[in-house]
Amino acid sequence: MTTGTAEGLAVDMIKCDGHGICAWLFPDRIRLDDWGYALVDPAPLETHGQRRAARAAIRACPRQALQPVPGPAPARSVAS
Repeated sequence: MTTGTAEGLAVDMIKCDGHGICAWLFPDRIRLDDWGYALVDPAPLETHGQRRAARAAIRACPRQALQPVPGPAPARSVAS
């Protein structure tokens, strides 16, 4: 995850086994459903603290079910 863009976080529900480590590491954006599977807030990660917590959750997932979602590309002007 890079620092200058508003990235997001996504979970691959096929890979998720419901360990819950991600929610423990990043409770502001990840909560667990009734069966223990991750539910991720799709809002962009805008602060350094949010990106740091997201990276920790991604690294800690034993099934590698979390992945960063790139933010929008910066607007570029086209010279005519």
